[in-house]
Amino acid sequence: MSTPFIRAVRKNFPHADITLLAKPWVSPVYEQNPHITRILCYEASGRHSGTWGKVCLAKDLRRGHFDLALLLQNAFEAALITWMAGIPARLGFDTDVRAMLLTHPIHRYKSFKKRHQIDYYLEILKGAGLMADSEHLEIFFSDTEKQKAAQFIADSGCLRNARVIGINPGAAFGTAKRWFAERYAEVCVRLKSVYPDMLFLVFGSPSETGLGETIRRAVGNGCVNLCGKTSLREAMSLIGCCGLFITNDSGLMHVAAALDTPQIAIFGSTNHTTTFPASPFSRIVRSPVPCSPCMKPDCPTDHRCMDAVRVEQVFDLALTLLNSGKTT
Repeated sequence: MSTPFIRAVRKNFPHADITLLAKPWVSPVYEQNPHITRILCYEASGRHSGTWGKVCLAKDLRRGHFDLALLLQNAFEAALITWMAGIPARLGFDTDVRAMLLTHPIHRYKSFKKRHQIDYYLEILKGAGLMADSEHLEIFFSDTEKQKAAQFIADSGCLRNARVIGINPGAAFGTAKRWFAERYAEVCVRLKSVYPDMLFLVFGSPSETGLGETIRRAVGNGCVNLCGKTSLREAMSLIGCCGLFITNDSGLMHVAAALDTPQIAIFGSTNHTTTFPASPFSRIVRSPVPCSPCMKPDCPTDHRCMDAVRVEQVFDLALTLLNSGKTT
C-alpha cells in the first residue's frame, strides 16, 4: 500500500536517486518499479538484528550519503536509525515520542488512523507541503515474467480460453482473518459446475500447503495447489493472469488490487475501512458482528465473523464478476 507514496515522492523529486529500505520478504513487490533507483535490504533477522545490528544498519545508510529520509514506519527505532546514520533531513509522523529525532516531524491527528492506509501514508507528504498523488496501487513486471506466467497457464492443460480463478485461503499473522478452506472449496466446486473448463490456482505460503490440499482434493482436476511452490514475484505475475481472485484480507489481496484483477475480498476480524483493496474491480464480502473488527490474530471464541459469511454470498458475487466483462 506504499506504492502511491513512492510514486508521489518521485513526482516531488523527479531527478533524485531514491533508495527503498525494505525487508527481504516484501522487497520483491518493488522490483521493476521505475520510481525507485535501488532497493536496500533490511535484514532484520540477520545482520541487522539486535542492538548491534541497528548500528550496522545505520552505518549502511551513512555510506549511502542520503539527503532525506522519509519514514513510513511510526516506530521510535526508525527515527533513531536515520538519526544515527546522519541523514540531514528526516521526515515522518511525530509518533512514539520521536519528534526530537526528526527534522520535519508531522503531527499525526487521530482522524488519520481512521483513513485508508494509503491516505495515511500520503498525509506525511501533505504535512510537509509536498505533493501527494492518486491512491492507485502499482506493481511492475518484466516481459520475461509476464511470458513465464502465461506459459505456466498454457502448460496447465486448460483450454485456451478457459477462465483462470485464483484462490487465496491463507493469511499471515494468525488464523482470525481466514475464511474456511472447506467453504473456498465449495465455491470452487460450484463454479466448476457452471464453467467445467475453469482452472483454479490456489496461492499461499509453505505453511498453508494443507489449506491448498484441502481445496485441491475437493475440486479435483483443474485445480493446482501452488502453496509454497512459487516465489512472490511468480505468484504476483500469475495473479495478473486471473479473471477472478477470491481471497482473505492479505498481502496478495493488495497485489490483486494493484493489478486491477477482479476480486472478492472476505473480511472478518480486520478493519475493512482502513485496508480495503483499492481497486474499482474489487468487492468486499463481510457480515457485521458485534466483535468485529477485533484485530486479534486468532479468534478466542467461535469465529462468528467468518462463520457468518456464506458460500452462497461468495458464489453469487463470483458469478456476477465473471459475467461483468473484465476478465483476463
